[in-house]
Amino acid sequence: MSTRLNGQSIVRDLFAFGGSAGGLEGLIGIVQRLPRDLPATICVVLHRSATDSTFLAPVLARASTLPIIEPRDGEPVESNRIYLAPRDFHMTMKADHWSLDREPKQHHMRPAVDPLFVSAAAIRGKRAVGVLLSGGGADGVEGLIAIKAAGGLSLVQRPEQARQPTMPLSALREDDVDAALTIEEIARLLPLLAAGCAVDVR
Repeated sequence: MSTRLNGQSIVRDLFAFGGSAGGLEGLIGIVQRLPRDLPATICVVLHRSATDSTFLAPVLARASTLPIIEPRDGEPVESNRIYLAPRDFHMTMKADHWSLDREPKQHHMRPAVDPLFVSAAAIRGKRAVGVLLSGGGADGVEGLIAIKAAGGLSLVQRPEQARQPTMPLSALREDDVDAALTIEEIARLLPLLAAGCAVDVR
């Protein structure tokens, strides 16, 4: 049985991603399939510690035709970009710019997914799409609920495809998720939503 997403044909041009263990692999699988002229902003929180020496931006840049940016505090939000939360900073949207802070950890993490998702709901409303990828714990669930309440879309990676399915499963338990999709399906969906298309998914 199929589900129709974006039946109202709303232009959805803010895609907020969250993930933890296994999330990087899923994100690479998505960004390498996206067109270079995607008319949308993508923002990402992947759990990592303050001492993590992995440079995620270059890793993603090798797979993406879109620029990968770790924004500075106050940097404008632009379309056709992928913004990655820097380590040890929460990243949130404030009107037309990014805000970075070292407020207390959420779900034992900084950066955490919920602050980004909640701010995306507040600033972009029905234009926002939240996507939870592979990871442990329940970070991002509150944010997905906020996005859905604001008229946006709530998506998760199919748990059976995720290396660590707890994060998507937590969302499916607690939130009225619009769809659980494979990485390939998510990548196909984003340009269609950015164009305001209604899409049928299984």
